[in-house]
Amino acid sequence: MSRDVPAAVRRVPAVTGFGCVSPLGVGLGATREALRAGKDGISQVRGFSVSSFRAKTAGQVAGVPPGGRAGRRKESRAAQLLLPAVREALAFRPGFVPDIVIAGTTSGGMEFGENFLRGFSGGMSSRDARCWLRGYVPRQPVCGVLEEFGFDAPVRVVSNACASGTNALCLAAGLVRGGSARRVMAVGFDALSELVFAGFDALRASTAEKCRPFDSARSGLVLGEGAACFLVEEFSDAALVAIPGWGLANDNHHLTQPNPDGSGPRLSMRRALDDAGWDSVDYINAHGTGTPFNDASEAAAIRAVCLSVPVSSTKAMTGHALGAAGAIEAAFCLLAMQDGFLPPNINLRETDSGLDIVANAARPARIRRAMSNSFGFGGSNATILFEQ
Repeated sequence: MSRDVPAAVRRVPAVTGFGCVSPLGVGLGATREALRAGKDGISQVRGFSVSSFRAKTAGQVAGVPPGGRAGRRKESRAAQLLLPAVREALAFRPGFVPDIVIAGTTSGGMEFGENFLRGFSGGMSSRDARCWLRGYVPRQPVCGVLEEFGFDAPVRVVSNACASGTNALCLAAGLVRGGSARRVMAVGFDALSELVFAGFDALRASTAEKCRPFDSARSGLVLGEGAACFLVEEFSDAALVAIPGWGLANDNHHLTQPNPDGSGPRLSMRRALDDAGWDSVDYINAHGTGTPFNDASEAAAIRAVCLSVPVSSTKAMTGHALGAAGAIEAAFCLLAMQDGFLPPNINLRETDSGLDIVANAARPARIRRAMSNSFGFGGSNATILFEQ
């Protein structure tokens, strides 16, 4: 990435606009209030039958406004989630036209493929089948949204498990820092999918009760969905926050389990801090899935890198939105920095983490420097930093 650029000629990347859609709300206003209040956005799955699954709940977005031009074929769920997030971000910077779009997602919306298979087996016409197949690529939700705004920018898709959304934001910042682009749009998105839901249930990674990150009796994750969008440019008067550093690492320990010693997360956090020239931060938004292995390894990494820093996982409120998670949680960091509070880690009864967990209720705090972690299957680890 752009670390090879001499420090004297590095540009400082910054977020100049952002938008968010999650189970906490559609738009920054609703999201801000729900985040501060510690709203539980988890509910019974509505989109498909869960009678045969152990898990029954997910974080689902309600009230997504209709979008799309008249006469166009029905947009995928992923595109429906992404459109209002992009529209909200662009409202910060009228006239913003991206040089490139970096999209983080695990699949581009698995529900698109599911609908195709169900339609095909149900007698879908060959013409409709061709239309579906043309849309079944990870970049299609992004391309459809860009068309809404008349943008004709190249799209780079990052599909790196649950680190994808943070990876996209790191890549966008790297392009601006290195001078390869002046205006970059970074997005993260994923829609709830029965196929993915069944997969996590089969792995017994999903819980049948509440998601309890960093709780000593945690029993698994809850899936979610959503989207977030960021406009990334060189630091100026229009900046909301700077992006002074980021770090990536891969521990290659196991296909689905992190290394218990936390070496991958520790390295990504250490690299981010070194990149920014920092020793510590004021708040960490943890990956914190609520699974026994993830939370233990991440807690070990945080203890090794950032002592006595307030930590919370917001996934107890939203569920784990996979490729969208890092982008959504970055938006949560920005809202917390703007409004001066630490988002709560709800559903916590007793912790064995050894961390200063923001338990069950938000805390007032001045956050000048924040860290957001995203860790994925296969040992993919990403950390990004924000500064007021």
